[in-house]
Amino acid sequence: MPVALSRRRFITFAAAAAGLPLLLKAGGVQARLVRWEGIALGGPASIQLYHTDETVAQQAITAALAELRRLEAIFSVYRADSAISRLNRQGKLDHAPADMMTMLERALSLAKISDGVYDPTVQPLWSLYFTHFAADNADPAGPSAHDLAAALALVDWRSVEVDHASNRIAFARPGMGLTLNAGAQGYVTDKVADVLRAHGFDRMLVDMGEPRVFSAKPDGSAWRIGIANPADRNETITSLDVVDKCISTSGGYGTILDKAGHFTHIFNTRTGGTAPAMFSVSVVAKSGFAADGLSATMLMAPVDKRQAILKAGGGEQAIFVTPQGVVATVKA
Repeated sequence: MPVALSRRRFITFAAAAAGLPLLLKAGGVQARLVRWEGIALGGPASIQLYHTDETVAQQAITAALAELRRLEAIFSVYRADSAISRLNRQGKLDHAPADMMTMLERALSLAKISDGVYDPTVQPLWSLYFTHFAADNADPAGPSAHDLAAALALVDWRSVEVDHASNRIAFARPGMGLTLNAGAQGYVTDKVADVLRAHGFDRMLVDMGEPRVFSAKPDGSAWRIGIANPADRNETITSLDVVDKCISTSGGYGTILDKAGHFTHIFNTRTGGTAPAMFSVSVVAKSGFAADGLSATMLMAPVDKRQAILKAGGGEQAIFVTPQGVVATVKA
């Protein structure tokens, strides 16, 4: 199948490898780094905790992973039985989970803030491109103008009907579809972190697709987070020292839809085209809920609208990157 799908890893952790030395002494006992790595919402995920008792840390991680599984049953487009998959099949969802209502409200708010530059109803475009390039002898120029127009006619955030009294979600037109991927990873990161904090952890790094750091590292220093070169994920373009922040990165090269690399998973909701592969933006915010989704919005936002969208969306800073380096930094 010609569709090349590779989950992105734009952000690296400059001082968080498993081989770190012991960094903290508590009552004469040295705390160790306890690390979990796995998959969340279809992409790589990790948790890093410091504790003097590895068993305690593992128990906290077990509880956090139970929360992850609960949220994947709501948001994962990779699961046919998830709440969002049921909504897309049926065109409506009664008694939607509270977490889904919260995320949908955030998504529709970003759509309004950006005047539709970000639109959570782009699922028909994704389905069109995926089906097109998965076919044998697919036209390398992409879907036809007719098919693009038909898919674009189903992309309209204003046509999502939400009844908060009954937690009911419905589409105004048959064939519409919703994705909360640009947002859910940050939200899940926050919720998993809440579980870990309830178990007494405050110095940690949680990444369920978007990394969020809490407090400083045990030695008192900030977490150093590197933003990768879009063309070479092993090369760091720039680094940020971060405490109690989340960084969300969106870039076309996260999922390449065709062999030539001309079409990506981030869509222009006006034209049906896609974002350039070798361009990314990283957004810094207080939480994953604020940062994720906003990065995808900023990636496609007009230059003259970037600061207003960043501020209205709750972001603090946006860093735009190409393989040649940082091309712009916007602050709210």
